[in-house]
Amino acid sequence: DRHGVSRPSEDHRPFERARRVSGHSLPMLLPFSSKTAMMDLLYMNRRSALNITTILFDLDGTITDSALGITNSVMYALKKFGIEETDRTKLYKFIGPPLTESFEKFYGFTKEQSLDGVKYYREYYHDKGIYENRVYDGLEEVLKKINEAGKQAIVATSKPEKYAKIIIDHFHLTQYFACVAGMEMDGGRGTKAQVITYALEKNDITDKSKVLMIGDREHDVIGAHENGLDCLGILYGFGSRKEFEEAGADYIRENVEDILQFV
Repeated sequence: DRHGVSRPSEDHRPFERARRVSGHSLPMLLPFSSKTAMMDLLYMNRRSALNITTILFDLDGTITDSALGITNSVMYALKKFGIEETDRTKLYKFIGPPLTESFEKFYGFTKEQSLDGVKYYREYYHDKGIYENRVYDGLEEVLKKINEAGKQAIVATSKPEKYAKIIIDHFHLTQYFACVAGMEMDGGRGTKAQVITYALEKNDITDKSKVLMIGDREHDVIGAHENGLDCLGILYGFGSRKEFEEAGADYIRENVEDILQFV
């Protein structure tokens, strides 16, 4: 795997991982009635080895619930192409991935059309959509506790960095983050992996074993793994357990408060 250890078969991976990091032998069948309880125990076995000092946070769907502003902006853009989308929930899949990728994948746009789609999207988003947004309940308290524990928090988002900084500042969260890293307005750093690489380099982070990525979509997992990082998938955003399992998320948790298990 990305840490240089040969992985066992998928069915036995959690048990093998626990044995590998704890130095203890575990029976292959354990009397756990709760999968979450089992994963909590396995994480505690890994925790001392990881000694996490830096946590990277996705923005949309992880720090803020941006569904209203993003879907309104997508609806606005689609109308420019004569497409009337009335089911807002169908547009939740736009939250997280790069916009050009979403226009191409979900509406069959050409590269040129997708770039025009982003331009129209920003017409609405710049003045209205960016503020149709809210911080998830309990998230600010989690950030406070991360800071109090002496850990470093960084935003790593596929949203343009210019907009990400406006949002973090608007909700008075700037004080909790060492850095806000995002895509460039011209499309540079267009993948999550590239944004994470940029965030690590900008903050002179070289020991990747001490870094954890937190996000709500498969792109967060993929980007983290391409950079040699573990990823925590959170289910209060816009992804699903199935999506995380298929992407190979290292950990999956349900609630905002669960993040503190990794601090």
